[in-house]
Amino acid sequence: MNTNTYRVEGMTCGSCAGKVSDRVEQIPGVQDIDVDLATGQITLTSDTELDDDTVRDAVRDAGYTMA
Repeated sequence: MNTNTYRVEGMTCGSCAGKVSDRVEQIPGVQDIDVDLATGQITLTSDTELDDDTVRDAVRDAGYTMA
């Protein structure tokens, strides 16, 4: 299992977290996502190596940007 942490700008509420989670969970290989609104970070657990650009695209599709 691989674990990666990313900072998401503008994610400030439960609705924001849900939008980001819904998009990121669609990335092949993602097994789990943990959202920390206090730090604005998402931690992804996957069974494959994740490409940062793929995660960035999913976050952008949800309406947010990665720091």
